[in-house]
Amino acid sequence: MAPPLEISIPSTILNQPENEKPYTLYNITLRLPLRTFVVQKRYSDFVALQSSLSSIVSSPPPAPLPAKSWFKSTASSPELTESRRVGLEKYLRAIAECPDRRWRDTSVWRTFLNLPSSSASGSASSARGELIAARQRGALGNQAGQVASDPQIWLDLHREMKGQLHDARLFLGRRDGATTAQAQYEAGANAKRCLVKAGGLIGNLEEGLKIMAEGEKRGGDSKSGVGAGELRRRRDLLGSARVERDGLEKLAVSLAVKGNAANGSGNGGATASQQDKNALFGPSVSRPAGRVLGAPVPETDKTRELDNDGVLQLQKQMMQNQDLDVDELAKTVRRQKEMGLAIHSELELQNEMLRRVDEDVGRVAGKIAVAKKRTAKIS
Repeated sequence: MAPPLEISIPSTILNQPENEKPYTLYNITLRLPLRTFVVQKRYSDFVALQSSLSSIVSSPPPAPLPAKSWFKSTASSPELTESRRVGLEKYLRAIAECPDRRWRDTSVWRTFLNLPSSSASGSASSARGELIAARQRGALGNQAGQVASDPQIWLDLHREMKGQLHDARLFLGRRDGATTAQAQYEAGANAKRCLVKAGGLIGNLEEGLKIMAEGEKRGGDSKSGVGAGELRRRRDLLGSARVERDGLEKLAVSLAVKGNAANGSGNGGATASQQDKNALFGPSVSRPAGRVLGAPVPETDKTRELDNDGVLQLQKQMMQNQDLDVDELAKTVRRQKEMGLAIHSELELQNEMLRRVDEDVGRVAGKIAVAKKRTAKIS
């Protein structure tokens, strides 16, 4: 269950507009899982919220609203301002933390706190939900990139993307070890779903990086606050994630092809298995119809007391055991292949990072040489 929305009113502001009476604004601080923002409201806004909630839910909120004072004003009484601030904070927290969700499930509550329409308690708001909402509005590139251009949201989306890749790897492992076709299909479908989500998140993260880079080129965006070094680091993270996703995608496709080939054989599976055995052991040699005693290969304790049908059954059982051993060996080989592919991807990534480090070292060495020349001229 998601944690409740964290609400506080740490401070107030006295607003003195021209040709109007001064009034007090209460700074409502809302802490969501991905960001924190402040909403300013005056006491009359709280009164309107109280009236709307009582009429919609047909019962007052769990905490009372601080009473209006007819003889004092918050503009001239700091004591009244502080007591009202404390009372309004308790009022909002009671609604946000109450087990009864009727008041905070209303659109009036979300509009009052500027919460997303898809979030009932505020804590369910996430960058993923905002991206989905942007997609539903048809703003696939622009608004989705704007959501991901926030540095903190970008990191949260990257963390979610890495989680999807991790889940995809786990599902592929379960598919490899599954013993039934239904389990293999479910694990493969879940892995594919995770890979699709990861691919969409990678695209959104790339759009967010482009917007951050454009802000940096324009002289530094105060909203993003991301420098060139941080942008380069995040590009490296995306490159690593893209390589990992491509590797998992190839692995999923290869496993799917093998699974379809095995399941598609159907009734012909035994024929195909027999053909493989004939190709492995060579053509069968015609033998006499009956048992030949005294052959070069002596009988064992297992076959001495068996008739022809018993020997045939024993042979079938031994072949089945050999098939099971071959299947176990094939699984081990596939796991070794997966590990080899993962090691190869990691080596490619490390080589690329070492190449960039080498380029940076060369660039810094050049700058040091220029600085030494200038120092020599000065001395």
